[in-house]
Amino acid sequence: MTEQEETFPEIRQSLRALCAGFPGSYWRELDAERAYPEAFVKALTEAGYLAALIPEDYGGSGLPLSAAAAILEEIHKAGCNGAACHAQMYTMGTLLKHGSAEQKQRWLPGIAEGTLRLQAFGVTEPTSGTDTLSLATTARRDGGRYIVNGQKVWTSRAEHSDLMLLLARTTPKEQVKKKGEGLSVFLVDLREAAGRGITIKPIRAMMNHAATEVFFDNLEVPAENLIGEEGRGFRYILDGMNAERILIASECIGDARWFIAKAGAYASERQVFGRPIGQNQGVQFPIARAYAQSEAAALMVAQAASLFDAGQRCGKEANMAKLLASEAAWAAAEACLQTHGGFGFAEEYDVERKYRETRLYQVAPVSTNLILAYLAEHVLGMPRSY
Repeated sequence: MTEQEETFPEIRQSLRALCAGFPGSYWRELDAERAYPEAFVKALTEAGYLAALIPEDYGGSGLPLSAAAAILEEIHKAGCNGAACHAQMYTMGTLLKHGSAEQKQRWLPGIAEGTLRLQAFGVTEPTSGTDTLSLATTARRDGGRYIVNGQKVWTSRAEHSDLMLLLARTTPKEQVKKKGEGLSVFLVDLREAAGRGITIKPIRAMMNHAATEVFFDNLEVPAENLIGEEGRGFRYILDGMNAERILIASECIGDARWFIAKAGAYASERQVFGRPIGQNQGVQFPIARAYAQSEAAALMVAQAASLFDAGQRCGKEANMAKLLASEAAWAAAEACLQTHGGFGFAEEYDVERKYRETRLYQVAPVSTNLILAYLAEHVLGMPRSY
């Protein structure tokens, strides 16, 4: 099997055709303007790819996670960027798994058909970072509503989303028996909230990622928008993390394969001192090593997705997939940029753009160090480090 192309071949083939309509020039223009890829997201939505994981009963495709992984891998392998909309695929998992029948019927069909965008996920805060249990945003019950106050940061796509999945503290930390209690999940309608207690400010970052910080000032959220039980939100969020990590790892595999193909082609064509630079082992070896790394990481991603689809525990595999795939993508990016030399820094080759984009995944949605800490404690049995 070559690069897992035997998995979901029809999906991969149709995605390659779709992505061909969004070449490097499209992404470079967006990058220069810090603009959102509306046309690309619309094309993916209309083709049904963003509703891949939503059950058919709600208008989605009802596909397994391994199919969603193939979708995102192909997007990145084509030189495009699924980060503009990938949360539409997996963020709804909290609603699907823990929402009421009425809530699912209210929102999932619209998300499936693309008339509603659920792409914003409000968790990270300036003071707590990845220490989610220390978040300070509060939601206080007041009759038939909750009053939300606080701040979120690195909330991607909030300006381009209709709905936001929000994690907030409903019970003070000092009043809970277990540190994982007291947090609740809400589905916030950003259309109704605009100008009524919510302020969204864009953050200029290394890559064009539509990142924002969100401020809540006595925002009223209907009590009927509470997902599941009050105080159990952290557990609900944890349920979706394995899916997120597997899908992000798939994007990294796609990035790695783009870099390797780009580097290999350039190394074979570029002539210096009367011979192709790819004839030199100093050029070809890093590319070959990156290829080996990416193929090994791809096997771990496939294993994690397979376990997830089978309903088996996959925390270890999901974390290792994210770790190995992000590092393989970075190794491929380094090899590709070095192969291109000075031209790798020129925008027209798209290498520098993809280089910036793939670097993110060793930091988000979970950092490499936290994955290593998880493996050390929960898999290898070492003392807790944090």
